[in-house]
Amino acid sequence: MERLVPVERIENKIFQVRGRKVMLDEDLAELYGVSTRVLVQAVKRNMARFPRDFMFLLTRQEVTNLRSQIVTSSWGGRRYLPYAFTEHGAIMAASVLNTSRAMEVSVYVVRAFVKLKEMVSVHRELARKLAELERKFKGHDEQIRSLFEAIRQLMMPPQPSRRRIGFQGGSSKEG
Repeated sequence: MERLVPVERIENKIFQVRGRKVMLDEDLAELYGVSTRVLVQAVKRNMARFPRDFMFLLTRQEVTNLRSQIVTSSWGGRRYLPYAFTEHGAIMAASVLNTSRAMEVSVYVVRAFVKLKEMVSVHRELARKLAELERKFKGHDEQIRSLFEAIRQLMMPPQPSRRRIGFQGGSSKEG
């Protein structure tokens, strides 16, 4: 199967809203090769398939926040608030559209969501390990400095003693 849409392009259209990774209706419609109006109509005809954990309507404040995050916004003349689709909602949207392109592209959408989850997991694991290292070596700074000082002292040449021991070869008492 030829790669229809680069996963990276899809990743750029996934946002965090209400603590969830979502795609907006217009981005999903573009990927699925339909207009936003067609996508929204298909969804509204099948609302029973879209519980709140699959799709939700954004608030005006959430739209404002997203616009400030996205430098190149093309949301100019929308008359209604956009819908946000979770990973499961994006798959369900493809199934209610029932077009071959939507079904094919939905595979890439799922892969993009999965890749982002994996990245978050890796970052979480790295952060945990870093915190563990910081905690482990927190009190060791002074000990490490003392160790370096001891090593430096061992590397310094010994100081000559002031009193010389042994035959000095000097004055003899003759009588």
